[in-house]
Amino acid sequence: MTEFRGKPVFSGIAIGKIAILKKDDQSVKRTHVEDTAGELARVTEAKEKALGQLKALYEKAVKEVGESGAMIFDVHQMMLEDQDYLDSITNMIETQNINAEYAVAVTGDNFAKMFAEMDDDYMKARAADVKDISERLIRVLQGGDGEGLETDEATIVVADDLAPSETVQMDKSKVLAFVTRYGSSNSHTAILARTMNIPALISVDYSLEIDGKMAVVDGFEGKLIVDPEEEMLEAYRNRYEQEVEKRKLLQELKGKENVTKSGKKINIYANIGKVSDVANVLQNDAGGIGLFRSEFLYLEKDTFPTEEEQYQAYKQVAETMAGKKVIIRTLDIGADKQADYFGLDHEENPAMGYRAIRICLNQPDIFKTQLRALFRASIFGTISIMYPMIISVKEVRQIKEIVEEVKKELREEEIPFADVEQGIMIETPAAAMISDLLAKEVDFFSIGTNDLTQYTLAIDRQNAKLDPIYDSHHEAILRMIKMVVDNAHKEGIWAGICGELGADTTLTEEFVKMGVDELSVTPTFVLPVRKIVRERE
Repeated sequence: MTEFRGKPVFSGIAIGKIAILKKDDQSVKRTHVEDTAGELARVTEAKEKALGQLKALYEKAVKEVGESGAMIFDVHQMMLEDQDYLDSITNMIETQNINAEYAVAVTGDNFAKMFAEMDDDYMKARAADVKDISERLIRVLQGGDGEGLETDEATIVVADDLAPSETVQMDKSKVLAFVTRYGSSNSHTAILARTMNIPALISVDYSLEIDGKMAVVDGFEGKLIVDPEEEMLEAYRNRYEQEVEKRKLLQELKGKENVTKSGKKINIYANIGKVSDVANVLQNDAGGIGLFRSEFLYLEKDTFPTEEEQYQAYKQVAETMAGKKVIIRTLDIGADKQADYFGLDHEENPAMGYRAIRICLNQPDIFKTQLRALFRASIFGTISIMYPMIISVKEVRQIKEIVEEVKKELREEEIPFADVEQGIMIETPAAAMISDLLAKEVDFFSIGTNDLTQYTLAIDRQNAKLDPIYDSHHEAILRMIKMVVDNAHKEGIWAGICGELGADTTLTEEFVKMGVDELSVTPTFVLPVRKIVRERE
């Protein structure tokens, strides 16, 4: 028996044989060419074929993991058509008389190095993307159609790393778990694994000798156990069966109320990033949508979405939810979510920079377009509006002034709208500390625990070196949550949690005791959280 340790990115148990993903040999040699025009034509042809592959992957991913999970393939298509990237390849072929494969490989390496050296974490992550598209282009130029998993039985897939395209191309019925040597918990592949409910480990320093051997992936403890002894294997089989049974029992909670034994009701809503995610919300029996991240409407486009485009998206969600509450967060662009057409300057510390409501108040035309769309859509369901990154009463009053301007315009144009509930995110220590004052200005609070934790602890949550001291259960965080909830109730408004902590079932009981009114979680966590709530006094 051999045990390898790693970092879990999705919990669960998997038992089966290991299949090390074998990639095609993609070594590229530099060769001299006289017909540079012919090489350029090969690049153009390969690019079109690669774009077709990426489009097909996008459509496949939409069906399997939803639009938000498929978005990476949209990004890859845009990168493949980037003029700077293509110009570099063209220039190398023309000036150095080299073959297309070599020009693509060098360009890919150069661009990946450039992204990797950037300070911004979002841009750093683009290094892997540019390598992926370059490898795809080379594969097409070499006459290959792509890599895949060659196996007749379901296996534990092991690889140095997995590109999103590789995970999407796999036959999911043949995949028991993912195990990689590299990658991060925030990588696209990790997100896809979580979306597909497949146990996954990263940072596993495995050896090639494990190929084909029986193994257990323990996604709870972060273990890959190769050639386990029969006693251990039997224990894991029992544990696996228990997990399956647990999931079945959770399904029996559908249609049940989120009420404690003493009669206290908690609203359990779902977080979404796309219109298509609503299907998951309904499938998992969420009581409403506690966070609709509207910035995805902006991130998937190369220009500002129009009022009509936004209106149609909000209207569709409101109609589909059939009167259940839909809380839509106004755009939270900035930090790790960038859209080039906003023309945002590079910032040394974007998490604390020009983002979210700061952009909206500084560029009110963008803000008003979104607000008009939201209010127009409000007559088709129960829409609430939530404003992110608030730090002062002054900001809230500025928002109110702009909202009144929008309402006045709509009345003058005889466009109907509903009386919309308006709230703010409490995700800065400043907002938490003055929550007694803010509660007098709004209809509700939603606590964004992800940012609140990183700002309170002064820890960048994307910095892997600080993972050991990043403590979302820190007493300071829990005290802030309690204070915010108490201040909300004093003014007769409700308070919920929409950050990742809302789905942390080890804290559910404490949140109930604090008097938290609502928990908004990833759709798959609705039923597990409901179970905990119903078991509490």
